[in-house]
Amino acid sequence: MPRPAGALPPAGHPRPARHLMKVLRRAVAMSAVVLVAATACTATPAPGPGTSAPATTQAAPVTFNFGTGSDPAGFDPALVSDTESYRVTRQVMEGLLTVDPVTGAPAPSLATSWKELNDGLEYSFTLRPNVKFQDGTAFDAAAVCTNFERWYSFPPATRGDGSATMFKQVFRAFKDDSANSLYDNCTVDGPLKVTLSLKMRLTGFLPALTLPAFAISSPAALKAGAADTLDMTFGGNKVSRYGLHPVGTGPFTFTSAAQGSVTMTANPHYWGQKGQITTLNFKTYGQPETRLAALEDGSLDGFDPVAPGNLDRLIKTGKQVLQRDPFSVMYLGMNQKIPVLSDLLVREAIAASIDKNTIVNNYFIAGTATTAQFIPPKLSGFNNAVQGIPFDPQKAKALLAASSYKGEELKFYYPTNAARTYLPLPEKVYAEIAVRLTAAGFNIKPVPVPWNEGYVTAVTNDGDHALSLLGWNGSYADPDNFAGPLFGSPNIELGMNDPQLVSKITRARSLPNGPDRIAAYEAISKNLAATVPAVPIAFPISAIALSTRVLSYPLSPVLNEVFNQVTLAPAGN
Repeated sequence: MPRPAGALPPAGHPRPARHLMKVLRRAVAMSAVVLVAATACTATPAPGPGTSAPATTQAAPVTFNFGTGSDPAGFDPALVSDTESYRVTRQVMEGLLTVDPVTGAPAPSLATSWKELNDGLEYSFTLRPNVKFQDGTAFDAAAVCTNFERWYSFPPATRGDGSATMFKQVFRAFKDDSANSLYDNCTVDGPLKVTLSLKMRLTGFLPALTLPAFAISSPAALKAGAADTLDMTFGGNKVSRYGLHPVGTGPFTFTSAAQGSVTMTANPHYWGQKGQITTLNFKTYGQPETRLAALEDGSLDGFDPVAPGNLDRLIKTGKQVLQRDPFSVMYLGMNQKIPVLSDLLVREAIAASIDKNTIVNNYFIAGTATTAQFIPPKLSGFNNAVQGIPFDPQKAKALLAASSYKGEELKFYYPTNAARTYLPLPEKVYAEIAVRLTAAGFNIKPVPVPWNEGYVTAVTNDGDHALSLLGWNGSYADPDNFAGPLFGSPNIELGMNDPQLVSKITRARSLPNGPDRIAAYEAISKNLAATVPAVPIAFPISAIALSTRVLSYPLSPVLNEVFNQVTLAPAGN
């Protein structure tokens, strides 16, 4: 049975187990690491309005070093969409709502309460009092509206076509196309009262507000950093001065960033729970072996993601390995602006050439499932009747022979020197797919692009990419969070413009939770399987590794992992 929208699986939710998974679980249990897993199931009560949690007394500053698989793209959450950027901004910034770690439902953050009005066309929020941004300015209703109106008013020079921004993925359009935007306005009703108005009911509106893209920035810092002027660069991406130094209300203050590292310090004036960590460093290690070696020699206290080949060694050396419940999808994108890929038979031939079982068995953590759909089975909208196109080399050749394909070169873009939670070994996944496509009769040209040199920009903007590897990490428990971002509006990455599909997704988003909405998303899943705009390959299980110094870690399937919630063993233990 699918879970209702708004419900996430609790940590430790049962999933298919293979031999290695059983070994891992036994090892974790024997190491008494249950404390870490339990953190993901236990909510820490937020301080009430006007209160502040006491700081943990520290005899000395505490530094925590965490390894990541790639550099962030930037630090303005409204203009990025990658998990490493969000990993940073989640520490520094907060939105009106956050995710309840037990249920996955929206929970109070900078808003303490809210009320739906006018049949879902308006939402009134009461804001948390006595909160300040890290630059000392006050958080209030005016700051909330400044942020929402900024997102709505992004000029094309800032947003591009907007397809990579969460604002467009949720609200469909910006102010310069207001007739098609679902956002209406933001109204200040008092110093700590604000109303957000919509043009159409969005059933997933409150869950969408938990997205890190809707974190509230200091208006003063936005102005000082010319946030909408992208005249700087970071990791091959255009950013503003603000995008190099964000300012929010979160438990950590942004300190500095360079290629390979980001440093933050504890916010002494944070309104909520103050953790043990005083200096937080995120350090990039592009290869699995270097991340593992750094954990073993004590340079790191933990890292994300764990590569499948490292599991045995981590277990044998007594390290902790924690697995997230799968809530992402890895897929092969196909750009229909490349003329031959507009032929459905060609796309079907590509799908029939992909051996998903080999990919999952060799390059993902045990328990990862293959998929023919984009919506995960834990959400309503997953369609049990959709089987997709199975791996069949002979059928692939027959489809290709019947198609319009005449041997044209297809540029296959894939990322290098990086690991993602949804794609821990991109070079190997590329190689497996390319071999199968070549055997089917395709003329494949490899185009490796280092992740930190603009891979995402290369495959999500107009260009010559025919095929590309990417994935999507779910951020809130609603089927629209998977169907909407990829297919809910014209998409440059996939070169597709399907008004009927967009209309179906728009209708589904507005339906109240219940049988009609479930049926609408099941029909969308069926439509995607029939038209093959991309090939979903896997619902990956991702895992992190931690040293024995860590007693608990806020593991989250939606990656809502804020490090003031990390608990460390006392020094000297």
